[in-house]
Amino acid sequence: MRRKHILTFGLIILAVFGISVTGKIMLRKRAVPSDINASSPETAGRVRLAAVAGSFYPGEPKDLSATVDRYLANATLPQARGQILALVVPHAGYQYSGQVAAYGYKLLVGQHIDTVVLVGSSHTARFPGASIYAEGSWRTPLGDVAVDRDVALAIISAAPRVRFIESVHVEEHSLEVQLPFLQKTLKNFNIVPIMLGNDGETDYQMLAQAIITAVKGKNVLVVASSDLSHYPGYRDAKTVDAKTIQGILGGDCQKLEKVIADLETQEIPAAATFACGEDAIKTVMLVAQAAGADEIKLLNAANSGDVSGDRSRVVGYAAIGFFGPRRGNALSTAEQQRLLGIAKTSVETYVRTGKTTKLNVTEPALQAHVGAFVTLKENGRLRGCIGRFSPTDAPLWQVVSQMAMAAATEDQRFLPVEPAELGALRYEISVLGDNEKISDASRIQLGKHGVMVRAGARSGVFLPQVATDTQWDLDRFLGELCAQKAGLAYDCWKDSRTELFVFTAQVFGDE
Repeated sequence: MRRKHILTFGLIILAVFGISVTGKIMLRKRAVPSDINASSPETAGRVRLAAVAGSFYPGEPKDLSATVDRYLANATLPQARGQILALVVPHAGYQYSGQVAAYGYKLLVGQHIDTVVLVGSSHTARFPGASIYAEGSWRTPLGDVAVDRDVALAIISAAPRVRFIESVHVEEHSLEVQLPFLQKTLKNFNIVPIMLGNDGETDYQMLAQAIITAVKGKNVLVVASSDLSHYPGYRDAKTVDAKTIQGILGGDCQKLEKVIADLETQEIPAAATFACGEDAIKTVMLVAQAAGADEIKLLNAANSGDVSGDRSRVVGYAAIGFFGPRRGNALSTAEQQRLLGIAKTSVETYVRTGKTTKLNVTEPALQAHVGAFVTLKENGRLRGCIGRFSPTDAPLWQVVSQMAMAAATEDQRFLPVEPAELGALRYEISVLGDNEKISDASRIQLGKHGVMVRAGARSGVFLPQVATDTQWDLDRFLGELCAQKAGLAYDCWKDSRTELFVFTAQVFGDE
């Protein structure tokens, strides 16, 4: 039977901070309680508290935010054809694996994802099947993230060996450490935390099929949390991690199993495991394949010896992305960067010379006829925002170029941008989805929907991120929209003659 290693929580604490661990790795045998009723009132308000804040990652919000920002700023984006569908990322202490993880999470900046399914393999218990934290929320120093109850219960109903065992999640670090990265790169998302019990050779197949069934047609990202080799010397780790990575890049679970099984027969000194979240990785590989992933890319790889300088016993890390067909009209990361470059070049040329920029834009996705807004900020404060709500005859790239220049020079709330300000400007682009006229304001989901209000010849638009930035409730959001943007009565949105339109947007920027 294939060897499986469960590292106790105490050993993990030592290993991720580069402290040598001697002796045989033993499974901490802990009784797993019976299932919790996932739909009871008790679980609905449950908050899973941070277990490793202050040890695996900074415990103070400002320090944590700055740390994640620094890792993201140092990560570079890959050239990939499609949309990010799934990730494999490490879960050690941030000082060791945080920079590697950032290469995966940087792909999420500007993306709109409703739910992130987090899959790990338990380090603290062995049990059959998998445990989903099915309701409530998870807390980090950056705030709470809600569990997507509907998706969680759909997964439970689709698989006989998936249930909610709270104790499995209480001390486990591997999913928790992913949350601050998600909180810094995504807005208005939910999570489904899943922990495999390492007690069944085919449990990952069962779980993958349940996830595939539950998320069909939904806007979901799937993340596998796993480190690679544990405790071999530096050179051996580089060799074996390269083989495991190639196994993942091949996209075939059975071949990955063979790679790891072959490595286990080689008796590599001090090697305890070659992928502590092997089953989590294989689960995500199957889900990504079902979602149409046709490109798998290594984003970054390293080991603890690269950071600590101690190369006697190391832990390996890799960030790997699975890419495939886009969700709707979503732009790829490369296309987002291209549009941001167009906006910046257009503004700088016009402000300095009074002339427009000649551009040669050939990317097919940038020829789409959709609405778009360009927002300029200076030192964190709004400096201009103008856009087009409805599609025009102009392609997207041209709309962005024109709206960027208009935001810099025609927003009546501000004086035109001066050349001396150009270096301090930051750019944000909102590419609008289809709009829908609604008759009931209660359908508006703050943070997800942008809204246009129209009465006669007057109209105004708030982008989705306005609600998030201001923390307004619905009444305040709509009142300010009517008064501030449309020049109408504060409560005009309550008038049956006033038209309300909702839309979603893909929002991305250079910050």
